[in-house]
Amino acid sequence: MNVRKFSAATSRDAWRQVREALGPDAVILSNRTINGMIEILALAPEDMSALGDPVIEKPAVSESTLAAFGAAREAHQQIQPMQSMQPAQPAKAIIDDRHVDENQASNLADALAASRDAAPKSQGVAELAEVMSELRSMRGMLESQLAEIAWGTQQKREPAKAAVMRELLSAGFSASLARYLTQNMPKNEMTDKGMAWVKSVLSRNLSVISNENEILEKGGVYALVGPTGVGKTTTTAKLAARCVMRHGAGKLALITTDGYRIGGYEQLRIYGKILGVMVHSVKDETDLRIALDELKNKHTVLIDTVGMGQRDKMVADQIAMLSGTDSKVKRLLCLSATSTGETLNEVVRSYQGDGLAGCIMTKLDEAATVGNVLDVMIRQKLSLYYVANGQRVPEDLHVPNQHYLVDRAFKLKRETAPFQYQDEELPLVIGNTAHAMNDKGLREVTLG
Repeated sequence: MNVRKFSAATSRDAWRQVREALGPDAVILSNRTINGMIEILALAPEDMSALGDPVIEKPAVSESTLAAFGAAREAHQQIQPMQSMQPAQPAKAIIDDRHVDENQASNLADALAASRDAAPKSQGVAELAEVMSELRSMRGMLESQLAEIAWGTQQKREPAKAAVMRELLSAGFSASLARYLTQNMPKNEMTDKGMAWVKSVLSRNLSVISNENEILEKGGVYALVGPTGVGKTTTTAKLAARCVMRHGAGKLALITTDGYRIGGYEQLRIYGKILGVMVHSVKDETDLRIALDELKNKHTVLIDTVGMGQRDKMVADQIAMLSGTDSKVKRLLCLSATSTGETLNEVVRSYQGDGLAGCIMTKLDEAATVGNVLDVMIRQKLSLYYVANGQRVPEDLHVPNQHYLVDRAFKLKRETAPFQYQDEELPLVIGNTAHAMNDKGLREVTLG
């Protein structure tokens, strides 16, 4: 038995040599790349048959043949994951009695060569990704530390900015927005003048409707959306009462999609009965389309939707249902003033869809601070339609005033005295804002 070695620049040329020397039934033992050349070890078919002949009890096998079989076994183990996706084949040679043609053998040789190179490449990619991750981590730490040092120096040089920073944080505004405002505050301003400048900037960037004519006079179809428990049904009833007072019960229609919550439909039905307005219940997009088509002669249609957590996958289905009708449905997002800024920001991103008409601030009477919700509305460029501050229908619903809301945000901060930051804590807070300063919504805040 003789193991033959063939070398060529390409797999196709190497296989051609094997075929010419040993015939089309040659057995390929190994295929590897050495110094840029393709090397193939092969056996003649009669030698392979001799190995498998049961008459020969102890065939003499040379060391070179054993080494060749070891190389073949190694190559087989390397391509085993690729072969696992195909039906299992006998281990006795790749081209034994099937008489594969030259192209098939060449493709197989290329696959073997590729499998050898795949492991080092994937390992290199993983190492590169790990290095890049560590570099990004180091960059983040350096940015945070530099921000701490810079703020500590500025705090001593301009104590008025430190005082304004504390006021903003105590009012519930995010550290990144507070840092952005104080950095751009006019120099050498006293604390009082600095606070007046900050309030004017916040008021200028808070978008509110000027009067109720946006809804009550123009009319249209409005859907109140938002997470569970933010007061959508009660707010719907308050809006409905205002519409009835302005135009009469015959010009208003109420629709609910809340078929999940126990008593959800009944609650709105009771409000509708008091106002003399019929409440329609729909289950899906088809029902909603039919209902809106039947109610197209109404001046105003209010839709109370089922509450869903911002991470619920059904939020996207709800947005699609409201957007798939022939009538234009304007979505108003109810934002609870008692939620944290991080939660509110996540809610807006989830319910944004193809755009929101605006938002309604709810539970103002329950909130210790309102800077969090004002911060999110400024960043997300949301137009504020109404402010709700209680359960009374329709008294506890008000047209917003941006100056009043900003002023109220700073007046409420006395309730958060135990959670206010001290001077020595401010550098740590500022250090954590290094990444957030690139926020697009923050860069769009108008300063002057």
